[in-house]
Amino acid sequence: MTSGWARLRRLAPAAAVLAAMAIVTASAEIPLNERRSGYADLGRETKAMQDDDTANPGMLAVLDGETLWSAKAGSAGRSCADCHGDARASMKGVSARYPAFDAASGRPVNIEQRINLCREERQQAKPLAYESRDMLALSAFVGLQSRGQPIAPPDDARLEPFRDAGRETYNRRQGQLNLACGHCHDDNRGQRLAGIVIPQAHPTGYPLYRLEWQSVGSLQRRLRNCLIGMRAEHYAYGAPEYVELETYLMWRARGMPMETPAVRP
Repeated sequence: MTSGWARLRRLAPAAAVLAAMAIVTASAEIPLNERRSGYADLGRETKAMQDDDTANPGMLAVLDGETLWSAKAGSAGRSCADCHGDARASMKGVSARYPAFDAASGRPVNIEQRINLCREERQQAKPLAYESRDMLALSAFVGLQSRGQPIAPPDDARLEPFRDAGRETYNRRQGQLNLACGHCHDDNRGQRLAGIVIPQAHPTGYPLYRLEWQSVGSLQRRLRNCLIGMRAEHYAYGAPEYVELETYLMWRARGMPMETPAVRP
């Protein structure tokens, strides 16, 4: 298996060409009627893998999450089910509405942060680490309950400054390649970079199983990979900059159906 760093080195010449293209282009948001999921660009075999729950590797994380949902944790001795009951009903559409504004912290929190808030406040348990098996399992299980539901960011004016900050990050040139996210995923969407179709980068399927990773990963892991590919400084998992970017990306994908757990190359 080719390492992520080796792949980045292989993509470097093509990325340099794209950087040159970006000098004469300006990012513009994709019209709502032209948006498409990364699923549309998958090969037949990868589509079949996502479509069949018995073949989708991401469902292993979902099964682990289902077990954790009913497991008592922390000094309170409570499970998620003790508060929320049957996830098929109580969690339907929840992941499609995150990040959401958290009044206590005065800023948006994503679904992983909400899980940890519940653990700390309700279960009196230790928070789960980002990208840990248990965090990915629980967030995948919760995400599955929104599969097929339209992404519906909250109509909450308190989110606007954070959404705007995420939009600014998305459109800001960064790193040694002097690229913005929009140069790839808006201006050059559908074109090929080193033989790979450049997707529109809608967060419809996270946590998802990525063939390159051979594992399930969060949206923040993917954002981190992109920043490394741009040769830009990346942030710590859970950083406000990532959550702001997630807030914008979910608004950008509003109305698109959730696919969790998706499969991607």
